[in-house]
Amino acid sequence: MGKQLSKHLRILTGLLALVLIAPLSSAGVLDGNSSDVMLQGFHWRSQETKPWWGVIRNNATNIKNAGFTMVWLPPASDSAAVEGYLPRQLNVFNSAYGSEADLKSAIAALHSNGVKAIADVVVNHRVGTSNWADFTNPTWGADSVCQGDEWTDATGAADTGSGFNAGRDIDHTKAYVRTSLTTWLNYKKNTLGYDGWRWDYVKGFGGSYVGTYVGATAPYFSVGELWTDLNLNDVNPHRQLIMNWIDATAGRSGAFDFTTKGILQQAVQYNEFWRLRDSEGKPQGAIGWWPAKSVTFIDNHDTGPSTPSGGQNHWPFPSDKVLQGYAYILSHPGIPTVYWVHYFDWGTANQNAIKALITARKNAGVTSTSTVSIQVADTSKYAAIITGNTKKLAVKIGPNSWSPGTGWTLVTSGTNYAVWTQ
Repeated sequence: MGKQLSKHLRILTGLLALVLIAPLSSAGVLDGNSSDVMLQGFHWRSQETKPWWGVIRNNATNIKNAGFTMVWLPPASDSAAVEGYLPRQLNVFNSAYGSEADLKSAIAALHSNGVKAIADVVVNHRVGTSNWADFTNPTWGADSVCQGDEWTDATGAADTGSGFNAGRDIDHTKAYVRTSLTTWLNYKKNTLGYDGWRWDYVKGFGGSYVGTYVGATAPYFSVGELWTDLNLNDVNPHRQLIMNWIDATAGRSGAFDFTTKGILQQAVQYNEFWRLRDSEGKPQGAIGWWPAKSVTFIDNHDTGPSTPSGGQNHWPFPSDKVLQGYAYILSHPGIPTVYWVHYFDWGTANQNAIKALITARKNAGVTSTSTVSIQVADTSKYAAIITGNTKKLAVKIGPNSWSPGTGWTLVTSGTNYAVWTQ
């Protein structure tokens, strides 16, 4: 009863938030019926190809032709770590991925192909220019660092989230810090050309601050990375945390659907497809509760395998079952994300298969809030019918056969997956 009550309170809170803050809310992409498909435009070692911004620029037409409408780009500010996740001088945009001019050129190429650029925003923590916390560009004082940080001279307020040991935890309660970050974000949007934000490590600071920054910058799209431990035998608390974080942003940001990633890779690896349907007959992940604001994915730069390229191997999707995973997320509601490595680095056959799945989604008019009717979810298969804006789409994953019946046309298939339209 507690979980159900919490879920319904979440729905009411979200509706109230939309009424109260509609003028400052994020763009309609997160309000539902979005046909966006995002590409993660990098992996953990992308900076080794110099300049990476040139790779993005040169592939802009390929990205458009694949059906992607947004590309999530790596952190562009000066960083103590080449990957970009230990930001140092925020206002310096010469990084291991290339120069500011290279970045502008890449974003311009995406825009000329009708593709939006999403910035990786790292504001939970920061490192000093030459010391623990001698922050420059912009200059901040000791009171910008949360008390209790590893840096013993910190004089800020208590941390509003989990600590991060590799950098100084930033105090977002300080008005001048928020103003500084808002100015920085608006420069990224208005001068560099970014269209939206991907928020790194959001468990490290209060979600309300993301809501504040989104309200002050009006991006096309916003998504947070809330990565917490998942208990496969009781997933509701996990997806409730995602709902709570979205609520904390006043509904202004979506969140990555880590719940769906976890249960989906367990399902395809061990033929536990029953995990994909909850007690109400809905998808078991965050997409079952708030699909408009759920951003689905299979792998990213953190979770993906280190070989043949790119990831940190923290929580990889079974590599021989990746296309089953994409058949699921590219046919279902939510805003799906495709990992660069899977599309560009795993060969032509894999690329063509993912492209065919994106095409099937778009031709059927499947959106972030399309209705799902789960037909079967057992120990050998999962099948569902999704009602798009133009057609119905049926999908089956798993080793055993299943058919939606007469009147359906098979549009794409592969090992243990198939997609039809009607």
